[in-house]
Amino acid sequence: MSDHDVDIVIAGAGPTGLMVARELALAGVRPLVLDQLTGPSAEPKANGLVGQVIRLIDMRGLYHELGGEPGAPQPIPGYTFSGIPISFDAIAENSMYALRVPQPRLVSVLEQHVREMGVEIRWGQRLSGLTQNSSGVTLAVSGPGGDYELRARYLVGADGGRSQVRKWADIEFPGTTSDVVMRIAHVSVPDEFRAPEGAFEIPGFGRLPFGHNRCENGMVVFAEFEPGRQLIGTMEYGSATIVDDTPVALQEVADSARRVLGVDVPMVAPRGPGPHALRRINGQNTRQADRYRAGNVFLVGDAAHVHSAMGGPGLNLGLQDAANLGWKLAASVQGRAPIGLLDSYHGERHPVGQRVMTHSLAQTALMAPGDAVTALRGLFGELVRQPEVAAHVAQTLAGADTRYDVGDDHRLSGRFVPELTLASGQRVADLMRTPAPLLLDLADGFFADAVGNGSAGIRSVVTTTPSTTAAALLIRPDGYVAWAADHTGSAELNSLQTAVSRWFGAAAALDLGA
Repeated sequence: MSDHDVDIVIAGAGPTGLMVARELALAGVRPLVLDQLTGPSAEPKANGLVGQVIRLIDMRGLYHELGGEPGAPQPIPGYTFSGIPISFDAIAENSMYALRVPQPRLVSVLEQHVREMGVEIRWGQRLSGLTQNSSGVTLAVSGPGGDYELRARYLVGADGGRSQVRKWADIEFPGTTSDVVMRIAHVSVPDEFRAPEGAFEIPGFGRLPFGHNRCENGMVVFAEFEPGRQLIGTMEYGSATIVDDTPVALQEVADSARRVLGVDVPMVAPRGPGPHALRRINGQNTRQADRYRAGNVFLVGDAAHVHSAMGGPGLNLGLQDAANLGWKLAASVQGRAPIGLLDSYHGERHPVGQRVMTHSLAQTALMAPGDAVTALRGLFGELVRQPEVAAHVAQTLAGADTRYDVGDDHRLSGRFVPELTLASGQRVADLMRTPAPLLLDLADGFFADAVGNGSAGIRSVVTTTPSTTAAALLIRPDGYVAWAADHTGSAELNSLQTAVSRWFGAAAALDLGA
C-alpha cells in the first residue's frame, strides 16, 4: 500500500514468528521479520513437538523434513501427566502425537523456508517503540546502521514472554507466579550410571526414570534426547529466591539435585562444543494476554501466553496461533477478509490458551510435595487407567479437544479435520500444503458444482473415503472444519453459502442454481 513501507512486520524470528511468516508467504504475502539477535538462536529450549501441531506440520509438508518417520504421523502409545504415566493402548481414537526435534533445528528449517520464499529477515534490529492509528503501525527501530522508522499495516508480536510489543500496545498480562525455582542443565553422565529405557542409576538413590520424577523435596527431570549429552532439571518449591542476575553454574544444579534426591548425583560438564542448556527460572509464570489483538497489533506464542513447560505444550500452542492468524492476515492484506475475520483470532485462540494453562497449572500442582498431593497422585493414577479418562487426558494434552465456534453445528465443524485417506491414496494432509480453503466433496460433485462456479478461491476435490460418513467438508486454511454436511439438498447448499460468506467473504457467492 502506498502509505505503508510494508504490509506486515513480525517482531521476533523464533519458531512462532517464522511460522507466521511462512504461512503468510505460502498465501502470497511477504512480511518483514525483525529480530534483535544477530542471527538464529542456537539456545537449546524445547526438545520436540507434541499434540495436534504434528498434524499441522504434516499438512504443511514439514513433518518428514523435521525427522518424522515415512508415511503419516502415528499416535504415540503413551505419555505422562505431571510425571504420572498414561497408556493410550486401550483408546479407540488416540489423538496424541510427538516428534523429537530440537528447537534450533526447527528454527533453522523455518528460516530457510521463508528466505527461499522471498521473506526478508533483518537481524540485529531492535524495536524501541511503536504508535498506531486506524490505518497502521509506526515502528521505531534501532539497527547497526542507525535508527529509522518503519510503517506497517499490521504488526505481529512474536517477541517472547517479556514482549515489548505487548507492553507498548497496552495489553495486560494477568496471571500468577508460583514460588518455585527451576534449574536445568545439559550434563554428561558417566556410562556406568546409564540404565535401559533412558533411566539413570544414581548411587544411594536407585533408578531415576526418563522424564519428570516427583520426590517429597521437589522434582527432577532426566532425559537424553541425543547421544552423549543428558538433560537434568530440578524444581524446588518454596525455595529462597535468588537474585536474577546471579550467574548460574553447574554446581548450583548439582546442589539442587542433591537437595531433592538426598544424594549426590554424578554429573560433569557436557562434552562437545554446545551451546548447552544452563539456566535458572525464579518463579514459574502462568500468564495470558487479556487480548490477542489491540488495533493493528497481534500477539502470538509466548508474547500471548506463558506457562510451565511440563508436558511440552508451548510449541503446540504457539505454532497453531501462527496458523490461525496467518491466513486471516493474508486475506485482510489481499482485500478478501469478511468483516470480523481478524477479530476471530482472539475469539478462537484465547480460550485455547486458557485451556493449556489449566492443565499446565494442574501438572505443577500435582508435582508439589506433601502427603495430600501424594494421595491425589495415587487416585489420579487409578483414574487414568480407565480408557475413557486416558482418552480425555490425551485429547486435552494434544489440544484435540479444541472446537471453534464456526457457526455450524455438524459434529465435525469447528474441529481439526480428521485424518482421512482418499480414494486416490492421498491423505487430506497432502491437499493442504498451502493455507487455502478446501472443499472435500464426497457426494459425486453435488457441492463442488456450486463452489466451482463461484469466486471463493476454494479448491474443490471430488472423491470418496471410507473414513467418514459426511457428504462434504469445507476445511479452513488452518486445517479446521468450517462446515460439514451428511446429506445433499438445498438446505445444505444454503448452509454452505453461509459458511463461505462468513469465512471467505460475501464476494465469494456460490452458484446455487437460483
